[in-house]
Amino acid sequence: MSEQAIVERIISDAEEEARAIISSAEIKAEETVRKAMMRAERRKEGERQSAARKAESILDGRAATARLDCAKILLAEKRAVIDEIYLRALNQLRQIGKADALYLFERLLKEYAEEGDEIVFADNFLYAQDVAKLSVVRERKLKVSSKKAKIDGGLLLIGKNSDKNLSFSALLAEDRELMQAEIASVIFG
Repeated sequence: MSEQAIVERIISDAEEEARAIISSAEIKAEETVRKAMMRAERRKEGERQSAARKAESILDGRAATARLDCAKILLAEKRAVIDEIYLRALNQLRQIGKADALYLFERLLKEYAEEGDEIVFADNFLYAQDVAKLSVVRERKLKVSSKKAKIDGGLLLIGKNSDKNLSFSALLAEDRELMQAEIASVIFG
């Protein structure tokens, strides 16, 4: 074999080996790219699912906040309606007629007055002299003060043991405390 043939044979073998190496490398590269694409697709799908869960969580949170805000607004409006009811009741008490005022305060004095209490009328109470003439005032030896109270109608009972606020606003506040839930259920179902 000639020198030229040996060189050609070595070059041919080298080219054959180079093609085999390149082919093997291309197969490995394609496999690596395929695996990388699969990992990327799995990662992308995982991120999509994570983003969907986060979006759903955010939407649920905002929906809950919106429901809570709506409930607060509704409650505020219901309170405003009840406030208006009690404001109207206060205005009606301010305009109470003599017979109704005497009946009301006779009952209140019988229920709350203790012997020897002092009655202090509101400075705008129209029927102070008439209430002072009620039989319960004599029976319980109640004193009628010449002082006037800066309260919203009605009277105060000043006693040895305790004082009692029988002003219109105090009576309505007590009524509201007791009856607000019932009134709300009647009005709002």
